[in-house]
Amino acid sequence: MDDHILIDGYKHICYKQTTFSENEMLNKSKSYFEWANKRRSVRNFSDKDVPIEVIENIIKTASTAPSGANKQPWTFCVVKDAELKKEIRLAAEVEERKSYSERMNDEWLNDLKHLGTDANKSFLETAPYLIIVFKHSFEYDSNGKKEQNYYVNESVGLACGFLISAIHNAGLVTLTHTPSPMRFLEKILKRPDNERAFLLLPVGYQAEKTYVPNIKRKPLDFIMKLY
Repeated sequence: MDDHILIDGYKHICYKQTTFSENEMLNKSKSYFEWANKRRSVRNFSDKDVPIEVIENIIKTASTAPSGANKQPWTFCVVKDAELKKEIRLAAEVEERKSYSERMNDEWLNDLKHLGTDANKSFLETAPYLIIVFKHSFEYDSNGKKEQNYYVNESVGLACGFLISAIHNAGLVTLTHTPSPMRFLEKILKRPDNERAFLLLPVGYQAEKTYVPNIKRKPLDFIMKLY
């Protein structure tokens, strides 16, 4: 069999997905769910260091996510420097205090109560790494001309899902943090004008004593409809 063909002049390589027996599929899908179901958002971090190679592999995994026209409209900024983490924390807490005191209505604040959140974001300094995901609203070609990207939010959202799963797979913990607005991240990290902050994730080991809200996930019959 040929290892590639040409479609409209573009090379397409032969691909073969690994397949399993029905019993293997059932077991693998069940064990993957049980593993994924153990993942929790964590706010109690250890300051224990994590090898940078682990973070690199996690980000490489995130980069395998599908994207509109394969544009891959993302940048993953990894912050280890203590002074930068402190600067990010201080700027984030400014926005968080405004949100809790001015921007969030009573219903929103009430919905957050069971999670125990507040404007203090000490984990932004404690975690050994911060990963800030930036979406590319557009690109520049080699001549500085703007090029369009497609389904940017959907593409970057998928990459973030892969990223969170890879963090969990490595035995680390994270939290999806979205201080709004997040433009301060673009300024602090001096990102180009085609990038917008999408998500901030502290990454590391959990603290020796870690507590999470006692929440439950919706059952299958609430989230799946078979037609």
